[in-house]
Amino acid sequence: MAAERDAAGLAALSICESLMLALVERGVLRLEEAHAALEDAAAAHQNRDPKGEDPNLHRLALQIVERLMIQVNATHPASAHAAVGQMADSGSQD
Repeated sequence: MAAERDAAGLAALSICESLMLALVERGVLRLEEAHAALEDAAAAHQNRDPKGEDPNLHRLALQIVERLMIQVNATHPASAHAAVGQMADSGSQD
């Protein structure tokens, strides 16, 4: 059952990554809107008290969101430098 749940999570992640990248690349979603959505997602995993959960779960989720931010930035290189700096300033503390 855990393998099925993990596979579902990976599939969902792949779908979300592909959709967000496609929306930004096609101009349906502005880069700023993508950043805002990813920053909200990151905030949901920062400084969480994982009661009853694996303590690394939210840290790992935050790292995945940060990697997606880098991928989104790559779709618009001119805007990427500022966005990566903003994410690094508020990002995870490893």
